[in-house]
Amino acid sequence: MPPSKRNSTRKTSSTIRRIAINTGGGDAPGLNAVIRAATLSALNQGWEVVGIRDGYHGLMMPANYPDGGLIQLTRERVRGITHMGGTILGTTNRGNPLKFPVMDKRGNVKEVDRSEELIRLIRRNRIDALICVGGDGSLAIANVLAQKGVRVIGVPKTIDNDLDKTVATFGFDTAVSFATECLDRLHSTAEAHQRIMVVEVMGRYAGWIALNSGTAGSADAILIPEIPYDLTRVAAHIKQRANRGRKFSIVVVAEGAKPLGGETSVVEREIGRAERLGGIGERVAQEVEALTGQDSRVVVLGHLLRGGSPTTFDRLLSLRFGAAAVRALVEGQSNVMVALDPPVVRYVPLEQATRRMKTVPLDCDTVLTARELGISFGD
Repeated sequence: MPPSKRNSTRKTSSTIRRIAINTGGGDAPGLNAVIRAATLSALNQGWEVVGIRDGYHGLMMPANYPDGGLIQLTRERVRGITHMGGTILGTTNRGNPLKFPVMDKRGNVKEVDRSEELIRLIRRNRIDALICVGGDGSLAIANVLAQKGVRVIGVPKTIDNDLDKTVATFGFDTAVSFATECLDRLHSTAEAHQRIMVVEVMGRYAGWIALNSGTAGSADAILIPEIPYDLTRVAAHIKQRANRGRKFSIVVVAEGAKPLGGETSVVEREIGRAERLGGIGERVAQEVEALTGQDSRVVVLGHLLRGGSPTTFDRLLSLRFGAAAVRALVEGQSNVMVALDPPVVRYVPLEQATRRMKTVPLDCDTVLTARELGISFGD
């Protein structure tokens, strides 16, 4: 929403003395840039800034940390971290405070809601506002805390780009850039050996990374969750290429892709944690080899997409988001997420931002472009 029409609960910024920043879920390039921008912006307001270790664990399990679970964020502490991958605060995708895994006396694990306890800990530590940096899961937790009275600003982070109400999330551009570079490298070895190279990328239930890197990296087939695939169609496309003298192919597979009438490939389910996807690349490589009779190999990029320095786009976006989060607090905002709406950063209600997953529209320009380039989606 534009600055003149930001409708959320307003509180005077003069009530703020101390804010906290936390990072949750999977790591993404740009997290440290957000921390630096938010810290410097807050210090310039005369506020004290602390970082919470490993999501909310630093508050809920302080005895596990030599420093008590909270880090004092000073100018010196955040100096020189913009270009660094990872997060100086640590992160986790376990221990959701709304569904915290607890073992009973019989050894059974059940999920309990510890949000009220977390809110008491936030107040006990004199935290007047929280900047929560995370993906859909982390921001859904932030929304619940905000509904219960905690002053929260969300910052959208995920390499998957699946958060609604923002054109882009930081970390996505870096992941796509690295995946595209990998595809460039695989072309030469695939052609040298006349092989099919199946490249599995992250993205969970959205195909943004696969679509963008596959199109930019001249893949021959792209399999995404939004379009259930039929491998006989992919195999037919590969055979047509071979008949034209192109005896190698590159197939990009999103980890959440699934066959027509089939299920997503899940390798692990655990209470208190999102299910872990994987294995689809190996399955596709084996089936494509059987259908084409052509030697196939699989490359799983996995966590390589999360590591390393952020691109210029992600650095700048992260810095803009971090500064905008503090600006929102100064303006009296709460329960909003900062969002990219080029050329500006806007505020949108957290409830709207976490209501649904942003998946690839089948009529989006990149899908249309890929089809017009002759890339198969297996449909």
